[in-house]
Amino acid sequence: MIKTLINFDTSEENWLKELPEVQTLSEDVFDKVINNLVPHWLGNKETVIINIALSNDEEIRQLNAEFRNIDKPTNVLSFANIDDEEFESYLSRSKDIELGDIMISLQTMMMQSHEQNITLRDHYTHILIHGILHLLGYDHIDPEEAQEMEGEEIKLLQIFNIANPYEEI
Repeated sequence: MIKTLINFDTSEENWLKELPEVQTLSEDVFDKVINNLVPHWLGNKETVIINIALSNDEEIRQLNAEFRNIDKPTNVLSFANIDDEEFESYLSRSKDIELGDIMISLQTMMMQSHEQNITLRDHYTHILIHGILHLLGYDHIDPEEAQEMEGEEIKLLQIFNIANPYEEI
């Protein structure tokens, strides 16, 4: 069993009003993703760490424009350390591993939850899983990658009794 740790930054204080259990939920989700998926390259790491910034549309919009050239807010941004040139060296010399950063926007999440008629808790769980998978190297740029990533999301969401978000109703 791999130990997991999250460093939280709650720059948007309304997160705690809208989803009071967001930190414990995040810890549970991260632990279950890592310990159900266990990518081979994690090897025998003692602790796997991520950073989560619970943010808002304005901050996410600015970062989305800066890093993705898309000048609008989105629900989640992930910045994976595996994309760093020195990641392999870091991986080989450290007993712990920091996967990267995830930022999630409250306003976009609330709007999407309402539009999709799902709870903020369930939507947050899905989007956090999605962000963690990005930190682990999953992507959805081409159809094959998207199918693989969505398949992992669906399996992980079942652990939380959350329905397949990709299923047509």
